[in-house]
Amino acid sequence: MQLSLFNTRGQVMPLMTRFLDLKICTIRRRTQDYSTICTLVRHRWMKSAVICLPEHISKGYSSSAEKRGIDMSNFPVDKIRNFSIIAHIDHGKSTLADRLLEITGAIVKTEKNKQVLDKLQVERERGITVKAQTASLFYTHQDETYLLNLIDTPGHVDFSYEVSRSISACQGVLLVVDANQGIQAQTVANFYLAFEAQLAIIPVINKIDLKNADPERVEKQIEKVFDIPKEECIRISAKQGTNVEQVLQEVVKRIPAPTAKKEDPFRALVFDSTFDHYRGVVANIALFGGQVSKGDKISSAHLGKTYEVNELGVLRPDEHPTKTLYAGQVGYIIAGMKEVKEAQIGDTLYHHKQPVEPLPGFKPAKAMVFAGMYPMDQSEYMALRGAVEKLTLNDSSVTVQRDSSLALGAGWRLGFLGLLHMEVFNQRLEQEYNASVIVTAPTVPYKAVLTAAKLIKEHGQEEITIVNPAQFPDRSMVSEYLEPMVLGTIIAPDDFTGKIMTLCLNRRATQKNMIYIDEHRVMMKYIFPLNEIVVDFYDSLKSMSSGYASFDYEDAGYQPADLIKMDFLLNGKPVEELTTIVHKDKAYSMGKAMCERLKDSIPRQMFEIAVQASIGSKVIARETIKAYRKNVLAKCYGGDITRKMKLLKKQAEGKKKMRRIGNVEVPKDAFINVLKRKDK
Repeated sequence: MQLSLFNTRGQVMPLMTRFLDLKICTIRRRTQDYSTICTLVRHRWMKSAVICLPEHISKGYSSSAEKRGIDMSNFPVDKIRNFSIIAHIDHGKSTLADRLLEITGAIVKTEKNKQVLDKLQVERERGITVKAQTASLFYTHQDETYLLNLIDTPGHVDFSYEVSRSISACQGVLLVVDANQGIQAQTVANFYLAFEAQLAIIPVINKIDLKNADPERVEKQIEKVFDIPKEECIRISAKQGTNVEQVLQEVVKRIPAPTAKKEDPFRALVFDSTFDHYRGVVANIALFGGQVSKGDKISSAHLGKTYEVNELGVLRPDEHPTKTLYAGQVGYIIAGMKEVKEAQIGDTLYHHKQPVEPLPGFKPAKAMVFAGMYPMDQSEYMALRGAVEKLTLNDSSVTVQRDSSLALGAGWRLGFLGLLHMEVFNQRLEQEYNASVIVTAPTVPYKAVLTAAKLIKEHGQEEITIVNPAQFPDRSMVSEYLEPMVLGTIIAPDDFTGKIMTLCLNRRATQKNMIYIDEHRVMMKYIFPLNEIVVDFYDSLKSMSSGYASFDYEDAGYQPADLIKMDFLLNGKPVEELTTIVHKDKAYSMGKAMCERLKDSIPRQMFEIAVQASIGSKVIARETIKAYRKNVLAKCYGGDITRKMKLLKKQAEGKKKMRRIGNVEVPKDAFINVLKRKDK
């Protein structure tokens, strides 16, 4: 029997492994129960270790077919159910996924199973899901074995593109709602994503074991907001496993099978992909027709290149190679794609010399926040370029275009779905690729309608999109500026309505409607300018509502606005990376506040630093960072005053010279800190 023992750093413990092998051989003569073996071999030195037993001896693997290897031909289309779990952040999606994996025997049932599908380090550290993960489950219901393909999705608004892509590979969803918190903003947004895609929706009320849980109130909310009868709701506790078996039964009953046919030519949609340093691109595919086997020649509709299938299989949640995948199934494929650009998410794969009509793919993600990204040292540019390409393969919602700065050199202008998305991307670069970067202050995409013939000829059109504030055209060259707007949904207890309305008015929001979803909770809809909410609106909303309010937004087009470009100068030298675009009415207060925060963020030097905010040639705000000052009079005990004056004058001249030739470095974190504000 093959067995491995790893420590917490992922290193093999050979001596312990050998000892454990002997232990298991001894116990194996006395018992056939492998769960007993797992219990008996636990020792004090194994508290932080991980035992990797072969999967066929894991608890729950009872079918003889699985012991011989998975034969995917046993699962025709009518025995397949593809579904995803959607919910607001922290409503228990990943915990429910853990229980489903345990019940179907995909993983061994242990107390350590917490967010098993959250594989990234950033997900473990932050406690949130940022990447949708797939797992294939085998479930027996009424003597029939079904293949259930589960996709666990993120809950935060910044990762809604992951949810929309996951939904395209499914026929139904589990809509999870917290029995204590009730319907939240992202619950509403995710429901409409599934509703518009015409998927079967199964409402699941989670955390019924909590002291303050009120499932009846939540059922009424679901009935009122989503028009789903409360009899269709399933009450569960994912943490304790209560009623989770019923969820699987309802998935089989209520979610329809895929419409794919085995007789059709092979056609598969690439809905996700990752890059492996040794095997190249690993693509996750959903088969919409036909079948594909190891050794087949396949082609890509996007580039037209031909590949040979080296490996394919299903995810349980780890990779399990199989010989063939059939219509309606979801799995992974490795076909020797070495270049990142070869695996486009949304691409269609088909058999070589049997072309098919490409699948619709996905709507491209619409970037809401842009930021410049530059290497710490220009010598690291090529390594960072490779890291960015590999990470954008895994996160296709990031848009990339080359950029350069006088101060920071060559880099990129990256587009993200939100500020959290930007922070997570930066953190993944550091953790997964050991890349250290400078990220500039985030900005949103503005538009300008040009009037200058020279500019129109240069850009080839009258209306241009500006993602870099440094390229903001002068007022004399445009007829009007346009700023992006979003439709924001806020759900909160009615006790905080007054405070929330004041906050929204301070952010130039216009109220659309306001309805009560039950006796104590209110849902408000506002039209916001995107630049007013992108940095710190969510933090302010959470703090003023004691954490009870939730917020979600969607694109609402562009509106004309009176915008101006504001520059920041350090000792008279403009810092291009801090240039920002603001509304004219807020220019003075914003400039003053940002100068104050710059004063706090930039470390003191041996010379005085003037921090100024200017609009054109007019300075509208100023702060001064005082210099470190040595006491040159320390050794003067009494004596003539002219001696002291001479020393002070010499020091002042030295400070003046240092100020003239000295460079001021802006710390890495200052770019985001300066944009954060405190709402009164």
